[in-house]
Amino acid sequence: MTQQLSTVVLMCGLPGAGKTTYAKELVRRGYTRLSIDEVVWQRIGQRDAGLALEPEAYDRLKEEVRREQRQELTELMLAGRDVVVDYSFWSRAARDDYKALIDRHGCRWELIHLKADPATLKRRLAVRNAEQGANCVTVDEPLFDRYLSGFEEPRGEGEQVLVQPSA
Repeated sequence: MTQQLSTVVLMCGLPGAGKTTYAKELVRRGYTRLSIDEVVWQRIGQRDAGLALEPEAYDRLKEEVRREQRQELTELMLAGRDVVVDYSFWSRAARDDYKALIDRHGCRWELIHLKADPATLKRRLAVRNAEQGANCVTVDEPLFDRYLSGFEEPRGEGEQVLVQPSA
């Protein structure tokens, strides 16, 4: 009997683009979802996880969770499971690193880039910022501007671009 090769979907996009909504739809289709935000939320246990720790401590915790989930991803691929990695994948280096990991295990990757214009993203974040939960970490205007300026948009990386409606 041949082992089924995993498909690993890498979500990419700015906050508010719809990555988690898309990832949760894949979960309904049988994918396992990996989310740094949710694990950090569970460990800290409050709404604005990033505000509960000094920025350096928060970044260390996120990196620790990322390493753990990278190992979990490897185990899931070896077990033949389909996985959606619900991160932002801001940099090409991070995307290339995960694609190489997936390739080394003989699995298939899909890079999904969810795009929306900045005004739409800001409107969505205003709604999300008022909600509670692991997937509602507050992104204020200065943080959003920092994300916007630091985001390396995928181009020619085998990405599938999904443009989100403006409304």
